[in-house]
Amino acid sequence: MATENPRLGDPSAAALDGAGVSGAAAVCACAAMAFFYVAILYSPTLILRLPPPTSVESFFLRRFGCAAISSAASVAASAALLGVWRSGDLSLILGVFGIRRHQLSVQWEAVVIPLFLTSLVYAGTLVSKLWLLMNSQIEDCTEDFCCQPTSFMQIGIWAQHFVDRMSAYIHDVLAWRTYVVAPLTEELVFRACMIPLLLCGGFKTYHIIFLSPVFFSLAHLNHFLELYCQRGYSFLKALLIVGVQLGYTVIFGWYAAFLFIRTGNLLSPIVAHIFCNVMGLPVLSSSRTLASKLSKTLRKNLFTDQVCGFGEF
Repeated sequence: MATENPRLGDPSAAALDGAGVSGAAAVCACAAMAFFYVAILYSPTLILRLPPPTSVESFFLRRFGCAAISSAASVAASAALLGVWRSGDLSLILGVFGIRRHQLSVQWEAVVIPLFLTSLVYAGTLVSKLWLLMNSQIEDCTEDFCCQPTSFMQIGIWAQHFVDRMSAYIHDVLAWRTYVVAPLTEELVFRACMIPLLLCGGFKTYHIIFLSPVFFSLAHLNHFLELYCQRGYSFLKALLIVGVQLGYTVIFGWYAAFLFIRTGNLLSPIVAHIFCNVMGLPVLSSSRTLASKLSKTLRKNLFTDQVCGFGEF
């Protein structure tokens, strides 16, 4: 089936020549991957009848293993449906999934440009976080009797704070979930595996960009059951929380799909995903704690930066 190739001249497109995937089969495969990605998370206790995890660390380590299995299964299923094994060239096969061995300059562009574009959405948030960080460091420096902001002692304090924070992240299983496992596995499954299938299924590029995030959002519906059934949230509160989350994942899914199709490199949506997880939702208003520390003029400037960032984006 002839497909619209958004990356003309891409050598990996040769691996997709002759891929006979119907549109219905592509959609069904994407839905199955999304379902399997979520369902396998509950298989250790519901299917394998393993005892419940005894700690937060064991809980997430078990989920990391499940995510790895579902990601590998999705890659294998997508490769089988696309018939990429026929090419016999490993670099072309990996290229279909956006895993490329480009020159360093090309890889650098695939990271820096999406990171810069994504940061525009968080312009005001970045400025406020940077200001608070500098302010806290100055306060810490004052408590340590270091009064000159450019002294070597203050630089040492900043470096020590940075090392301590990085060490805490390395040993924090939640940080691994948020900044490593989720971005890697979700982008591999929901972008690298699904988008080539939809392209070979005959869907237009803009249809894929705006419709493929539906699978990504539906994979987060399990959070409603966890909030409502396990944590005891009211139905309305759980619905509102998940509704906001679904809206955010749809918008990010549009952006991540665009990055993957435009660059053909899996690094681009992964970097954007990690950055968004670090920053959280873009903030257009300051909290009371932040407002008490920022002057009225600075708050206006931060709001202007945020609006300009959205406009530039």
